Amino acid sequence: MDRTGSRDSPPRRSAQETTGVDMLRQSVRRNEPISHTMPNHTDALLNAVDSALRTLFVPPRGTRECPTLPEQASDPALAPEESQLSGALMRVNHVGEVCAQALYTSQALAARWTGRNGARPNEALALQLEAAGREETDHLAWTQARLDELGARPSLLNPLWYAGAFGLGLLAGRVGPGVSLGFVVETERQVEAHLASHMDRLPAKDQASRAIVAQMKDDEARHAREAQQAGAVELPIPVKGLMRLAAKIMTTVAHRI
Repeated sequence: MDRTGSRDSPPRRSAQETTGVDMLRQSVRRNEPISHTMPNHTDALLNAVDSALRTLFVPPRGTRECPTLPEQASDPALAPEESQLSGALMRVNHVGEVCAQALYTSQALAARWTGRNGARPNEALALQLEAAGREETDHLAWTQARLDELGARPSLLNPLWYAGAFGLGLLAGRVGPGVSLGFVVETERQVEAHLASHMDRLPAKDQASRAIVAQMKDDEARHAREAQQAGAVELPIPVKGLMRLAAKIMTTVAHRI
């Protein structure tokens, strides 16, 4: 098994696909539909269920090779207490990626549903959210592979974390595109800060985990910028505070369970 979390890595996304996501961003701002046929509500719901089952019960498959640091030739052996700390921190990061899958899936589902006051479905927004979710799948695969290497297990409460994040994402998505994107921005900013703290806490010798966290941090910052450019609105301060509180509870429990 390679460091992407699978034996056979799927092909990388083409330049055309990447460009297509960028072009869709313009449609997201204007809440315009795109030309191809949108899935109906049943299809969208089944896709969401499929995504949940894959996230929770199927080994993730990354599309990018697991990152390494330039100075990383071979990992020095970690002391038992260092390995235990790294395993706990990477378990928290893995839970974060489980929640990311739930958030992007639920927000994409909400975007495909008829909005409030009869607003039409926004397929362009749904596709942008799904594109970001596919990149988060890399993070899920990397953290799972690193947990396996450290002999650590994922959180036993992953189904609970997924359900909670899915509900929050669905709620944000139903409010409207601007709020949905604002939720992405705030989530990614908080995750970026959380990952930065892990860079300070991970054992200095654990180059493998540090490389993964560094790349994840860069990706989260980019996702926040893309959502901001696509028309995100600023969330109220009390909402941001509640999001930080929920994240604190999740990270504290997942560190141990």
